[in-house]
Amino acid sequence: MQRYIEKIPAEPFANLVRHLQGMIRGRLWLKILIALFSGIAAGVLLSPETGLIGEKTANVIGSWLALPGNIFLSLLQMVVVPLIFASVIRGLAAGKNMDYLQRIGIRVVIYFLITTIVAITIGITATSIIQPGKLISEETAAVAPPAEAAPGVDSSEELALENIPEIITGLIPENPLGSMVEREMLQVVLFAVIIGLALVVMDPRQSQPLLSLLGSLQEVCMAVVRWAMLLAPLAVFGLLAQVTIKTGLSALLGMAVYVVTVLLGLGLMLCIYLLIVAVYCRTNPLSFLRAVREVQLLAFSTSSSAAVMPLTLQTAEEKLKISPSISQFLIPLGASINMDGTALYQGAATVFLAQVYGVELGLPALLLIIVTAVGASIGTPATPGVGIVILAMVLQSAGIPTGGIALIVGVDRILDMSRTAINVTGDLTAGMVMNRLLGGAEE
Repeated sequence: MQRYIEKIPAEPFANLVRHLQGMIRGRLWLKILIALFSGIAAGVLLSPETGLIGEKTANVIGSWLALPGNIFLSLLQMVVVPLIFASVIRGLAAGKNMDYLQRIGIRVVIYFLITTIVAITIGITATSIIQPGKLISEETAAVAPPAEAAPGVDSSEELALENIPEIITGLIPENPLGSMVEREMLQVVLFAVIIGLALVVMDPRQSQPLLSLLGSLQEVCMAVVRWAMLLAPLAVFGLLAQVTIKTGLSALLGMAVYVVTVLLGLGLMLCIYLLIVAVYCRTNPLSFLRAVREVQLLAFSTSSSAAVMPLTLQTAEEKLKISPSISQFLIPLGASINMDGTALYQGAATVFLAQVYGVELGLPALLLIIVTAVGASIGTPATPGVGIVILAMVLQSAGIPTGGIALIVGVDRILDMSRTAINVTGDLTAGMVMNRLLGGAEE
C-alpha cells in the first residue's frame, strides 16, 4: 500500500484508476477469495451453535462485521440505476442505425430464452435423477405446513392467462422516475431502450448533447465504483461472516443432498457456458474464467447481479474485449431478464418440493413449470432473496403447496449466492457470443 501512496499523481481520478489497477495486479480476486473463506470460518466460530457466545451477541458482532459490506453495497446500488440508464441509451446510440439494433435485439432475446430453458431443464432433470426430496425425513418435512405459504410470500399471485395482458402493459413505466426510485430494473431498462431508440432516429446534432451528458454521468458512476472496490475484500469478509452466523451449519447439513443437487446443476450450467466460449467464441475457457473470476466472487458474496453490474460492464469491455455498443445494452438487459441460475434453481426447487409432498409431475406439468419459470424469471429484480418469492408462482402453477418454501428457506442464502454467480457468468457469456455473432459490432 505504501508504494501506491508514494506514487499519487496530481489528478485525483488518474490516482483512482491507477490504484484500482494496482489492486487488480495485486490479485484482487485472491484477496476476495481469502476474505470469502475467512468470513465463513469466522461466522462458524461466532455462530450460536458453537456455544462460545450467545445468539444476541453473535448477531450484534455480525452486524458490525457486515458494516463495510453494507457500505460497499450501498455505494454500488446508489449508482446502479443511473449507470444502467446511461449505459443502455449510449449502447443503443452506438449502434448507429435501426437495422443493427433490430439484429442485436432479436438475437439477444432468442439467446436468453434458449439458455433459460436449458437451465430450467437441467434443474428439473438433476433433481428428478437424484431425488433429494425422497431423502427428507417426516420430521424435517413437518416444518413445511401444506396449507400455508411461507412468510413474506403472496400466494394469491398467480400467472393466469387473463392476467398476461395486464402484466405486459405494466412493464411500460407510466412514471419513469418512480420506477427508478423503486429500482424496478426491467421498467428502467425499457424506458432507457425507448429513449435510446428515439435518439438513434434523431438528427445527430440534436442528440449529441444528451449523449455527451450521459457519457459524463457514466464516468461519474464508474468513479464511485472505483472507490467502492477498495472495500471489496472487507465487504466480502463481513457479509459472509454475518450470513454464516445467522444461518449456521445445521440448516445446511440437514438439506445437504438438496443443496448438492442444485450446486451440481449450477456447475453443469457453468460447463455449458465454457463449452460455448470454447467452441463458438474460440476462447480458452480457463482464460475466460480468469477474466471473470472477480465478478463471480463479488456476485457470490453480494447475491446481487445488479450490485456488481458496474464491474460486469468493466470486465466485459476491458478484459473480454466486448464492444461497448453490445455490452452497454446487453449487460443491463441481462441483469433484468437473463436469470439462468435463478431459473435452474426454481426448476430444481419445484421438483424437490413435489417429491417431499408426493406430488406426481407428468410431462404436461413439467412443461408448465418450464413455461411459468421462464415467464417468472423475466424481470426478476436482481437483488438478494427475490427468487424465493418468484418460486411461489412456479409452485402454484404445478399445484404444489407454497408452504413448502419454509422447508428450503434456511438454505436459500447459500444457493442464492451461487445462482447469482451463474447469472452474471451467463450475461458475460452472452456478450461474447453476440460480439462474435455480430462481428465485433459497429462502433
